[in-house]
Amino acid sequence: QVQLVESGGGLVQAGDSLRLSCAASGRTFSNNGMGWFRQSPGKEREFVSAINWSGAVTYYADSVKGRFTISRDNAKNTVVLQMNSLKPEDTAVYYCAARIIGVLSTRAEQYNYWGQGTQVTVSS
Repeated sequence: QVQLVESGGGLVQAGDSLRLSCAASGRTFSNNGMGWFRQSPGKEREFVSAINWSGAVTYYADSVKGRFTISRDNAKNTVVLQMNSLKPEDTAVYYCAARIIGVLSTRAEQYNYWGQGTQVTVSS
């Protein structure tokens, strides 16, 4: 079992930055592929970014590539999503997710554990 707790969301203006953190507890964190997803009202949950167990492999949605950076610290059991140059269309609830295997995935159904989400609101 893995418990995930996101933090760092908030209300910012377009062009600002936010740093989301996901704290993991439970089974060995370093074995898990991790991902960030987001969901806006009336829309399906969408993939944002993912990272493999070691942090050596990362992947981004085209909509955030070049603006967001995912990283992890296995010693601290945390994964971070640094979001720069935020746009109003980035407004959503952001969820941290973990897989039971170390390979990353862009598909929500392949993640086994989810956090409760943190709201990010970007005003224009």
